[in-house]
Amino acid sequence: MMAEPGARQRRAKERIEASLGEIGFALPGSLVWRSTACGKPGCRCQGDPPVLHGPYLTWTRTAGGKTVTRKISEDQLARYQAWFDNAHVLHQLVTDL
Repeated sequence: MMAEPGARQRRAKERIEASLGEIGFALPGSLVWRSTACGKPGCRCQGDPPVLHGPYLTWTRTAGGKTVTRKISEDQLARYQAWFDNAHVLHQLVTDL
């Protein structure tokens, strides 16, 4: 049988709960810069050495049990960066809890 949480654990829980209440919108997932090959014959990405297309910023997350990846622009990154940061903070707070 587990012991009841002590005063220190209860204070930590209250601090985490207060922090959770301060988080705004959050966009979970991963942001990754990718370079790709298109597969068209004669394209520079098929050369030796290959010169890949990109880099492109991609956002990958799980939606409805499936992995979804979308390219996003640098304007979108600037607009939504705080939401990506909030998702990271949210994940860390839930882990700490």
